[in-house]
Amino acid sequence: MKLENRKQKVVPLPHFFIRMGRYSIICFLLITFSVGIGTTGYHSFSVLSWLDSFYMASMILTGMGPVAEMVTISGKVFSSFYALYSGVAFLSITAVFFAPIIHRVLHILQVEVDDVNN
Repeated sequence: MKLENRKQKVVPLPHFFIRMGRYSIICFLLITFSVGIGTTGYHSFSVLSWLDSFYMASMILTGMGPVAEMVTISGKVFSSFYALYSGVAFLSITAVFFAPIIHRVLHILQVEVDDVNN
């Protein structure tokens, strides 16, 4: 997924939408992977059901905070490390999603306008 440099023209809008689609798929896969880790971990290391584990993982990943109290030591340790991972993952996934948009805006501002005769 090579992006154009500042000497190249801005890609047409349909190509940009295809690029956004690719980046969105990557973000969706990263979110699915992260929620999967959290759901499996909460179900394995604490006394939460699958649905409650999914709910807890989703809330932690989005930064909303825990919704269930961890009663086991392994659950508390997993919850601590998953919260640290989630903070980094959420910011990284957000950066991946917005990268093509920011690149396009900056690229539009940097493109040199050709002479009318060319």
